[in-house]
Amino acid sequence: MTAPLAPAPGDIVPAYDVRTYRKALLTAVLGNVVEWYDNALYGILAVYMAQAFFPGSNPTTALLATYAGLIVAYAIRPVGGVVMGRLSDLRGHKTVLMLTINLMTFGTVAIGLLPSYATIGIAAPILLILCRLIQGIGASGEYTVAANYMLEHGPPNRRQYLAGWSVGSTSLGPLLASVVALGLSAWFGREGFEAGGWRIPFLLAGPLGLTTLWIRRTIRDLPRIERALAEADGHAATAVPFTEAIHRHWRSMTQVILLSAGQRVGTFCIQTYFVTALITQGFGDERALFASILCYLVGPPAAIVGGLLADRFGGRLVLIGGFTLFSLLTIPAFAFLGTSLGATLLAVIGFTIVNNLVGAPLTHAYVLAFPPDVRGTAAALNYNVGTTLIGSTAPLIATWLYAATGTNASFSWYMTVICVASLLVACFGYPKALRRKAFQR
Repeated sequence: MTAPLAPAPGDIVPAYDVRTYRKALLTAVLGNVVEWYDNALYGILAVYMAQAFFPGSNPTTALLATYAGLIVAYAIRPVGGVVMGRLSDLRGHKTVLMLTINLMTFGTVAIGLLPSYATIGIAAPILLILCRLIQGIGASGEYTVAANYMLEHGPPNRRQYLAGWSVGSTSLGPLLASVVALGLSAWFGREGFEAGGWRIPFLLAGPLGLTTLWIRRTIRDLPRIERALAEADGHAATAVPFTEAIHRHWRSMTQVILLSAGQRVGTFCIQTYFVTALITQGFGDERALFASILCYLVGPPAAIVGGLLADRFGGRLVLIGGFTLFSLLTIPAFAFLGTSLGATLLAVIGFTIVNNLVGAPLTHAYVLAFPPDVRGTAAALNYNVGTTLIGSTAPLIATWLYAATGTNASFSWYMTVICVASLLVACFGYPKALRRKAFQR
């Protein structure tokens, strides 16, 4: 076994190399693109996948079953996050980043190759779930490990700005997915797209993943990590990061999970629910995808601005302001959905801007609320538990509430309650480690 990667005294505030820092930023951005490209495709193309992989006797049941596949994939994330986070603490970031990109790429491409329910029967949804599990295991460590790698290689006084880039890059994958889906839908026509054209976007994840893998082969961990790996070779571990994360940092982990709850629900609304809701309300496939594309265009700039504001005024203030807006505007925004093109675009774009503004200080909290020797484990665990329990269930809850009430207003009340909870944590339960002006690496 290897010892945990504890920092050496001389590594408290190490100088950073600009070339290495830029490569770290690029590898984090590309990994996020691959991860969220698949997530967005699954949501955007859920209607077509329900027709392909599930019995067609009840469209609503098939759609709910497709969303259940999304939840199953996220259910594995806390387990995968513990494994990937622990591996990051014990073997360094590069090992995990190479593994995650391989798993995510394989799981995504495989979905595009699966036979339909009409061809192989019940094996089709089973294989779909298996692909989602593989992708979920890979994604379980991707975001936090890549963000940790990026933040540790960048300038300490601009960490929330860098976190803004990490958050913003999660919109690039859905943006690419939306553009590809819209283009292919227009090219094939509705019948051709339903017949199999929807598979092509999943296959295109292959070249994107291979490009990211090639770049990650050349990255290096921080000197303290490489030194720890060399010194630990052949020695027994002196501590267990998972035990440390749970026993000594459970309070901070709980605070971060609750702090991010509103944004987790908001992210899944943008990436999965809005498009499906607009299509089922008769808004039209192309107009719904157009609204989705606009969301992903405004998302990255909003995330970067949120990071700049957090570095200048503090992440806590940005979170209080963002969740206050969410609490006040979510119900009106949902009321506008499907009423007219202008009102719908205003609602989803405003919703996206607020959701991305709070993303940078939240990413900063995911990683830097914990000390370096347990950071990989704790960050992956709190991020994936919150994403699974609160975020991934949002589309299913939204679809169920709409089917039960016939209106989107019911889900808007649910999300408002979640945002109020996050606001209260930002006001009264902000993790102590994040109140410091400087953080040790």
